[in-house]
Amino acid sequence: MPTETIIARLTHWFRQRPNSLEFWELVVTDERLLWCFVGESYRSLLLRADMGERDRERIADLPPDAIAAFDDRNIAVPLEALEKLHLVTGTRLRRARLVVGWQPRDGDYEERTLSQSRTADPQRELVTDLQSDPRLEGVDVVVETPRFPRL
Repeated sequence: MPTETIIARLTHWFRQRPNSLEFWELVVTDERLLWCFVGESYRSLLLRADMGERDRERIADLPPDAIAAFDDRNIAVPLEALEKLHLVTGTRLRRARLVVGWQPRDGDYEERTLSQSRTADPQRELVTDLQSDPRLEGVDVVVETPRFPRL
């Protein structure tokens, strides 16, 4: 029985919602892209403590099936449906962004943008390695570096 292999973990990302920040980990396997929900922080200062760190640690060593089942908000995107994985690296003033697009079997094209919750590591090398991975051959994998406007 073949086992699903983890290719990459894209870690410390968040999605801004109207009243909260959702924290996500993305796990790329040889079969699918797993969006793993690891926490939410509301705008209230009293509820901003965890930032998803506790659940990030809990899923760090889990196999793909356990990651997929970790939370009911998780999303599993088959690699065949994945169309776009764009990393826009951060600057001193802007956080890195990750744009992911896919075509679900039973719906319209979906695209989500995540922002890096840590400024230290935008995971540029990891996404660059994914550009040449044959399992992602049909996916538009791009690493963009923003240019500063000329004065």
